[in-house]
Amino acid sequence: MQQKRIEKRNREFYKFTQNFTRKSARKKPLSPFAKFRELDRQNSAASSPSPVKSPATEFRFKFTEPAVRDNAVQIKERLLAWCRSKTKEYENVQLDNFSTSWNNGLAFCALLHHFRPDAFDYHSLRPENRKMNFELAFTKADELAGIAPLLDVEDMVMMRRPDWKCVFTYVQSIYRRFKDED
Repeated sequence: MQQKRIEKRNREFYKFTQNFTRKSARKKPLSPFAKFRELDRQNSAASSPSPVKSPATEFRFKFTEPAVRDNAVQIKERLLAWCRSKTKEYENVQLDNFSTSWNNGLAFCALLHHFRPDAFDYHSLRPENRKMNFELAFTKADELAGIAPLLDVEDMVMMRRPDWKCVFTYVQSIYRRFKDED
């Protein structure tokens, strides 16, 4: 009985992946922001009640275990606390979250400037020059620290409320690079 269930699940998964690869082969590549937006849409759809389980929803990973969910929240808060500690002396930077607190590029610049103070003059930056701030932060992070520009400048400029998962992912890469340097 168990073997039959496993075989059925494998067949459903195979059909799903075949369908998925055919559909994705026709589409143009998605930007990182678009991928996160799609993931967000899938997760919000998964959280709404659905009486019919399809292979697409059946295999989704969910934080159902309270300890795992709480640990994820702790990781997010610890990373935000680390960022606050590195940017607390910087003007126009107040880190309350991984979305709107990063929407003008100054938080990225301050974080990078903390570790590479000779890279640029932070005090000449202005919150209203969002595009310039993002370009400076992402370019210098790539050139001086080897941090890949996971965020797109145009996407960041377009949004007043950046997707927190995108920002969180990029800040994690900054943390991994500099965690042992201070």
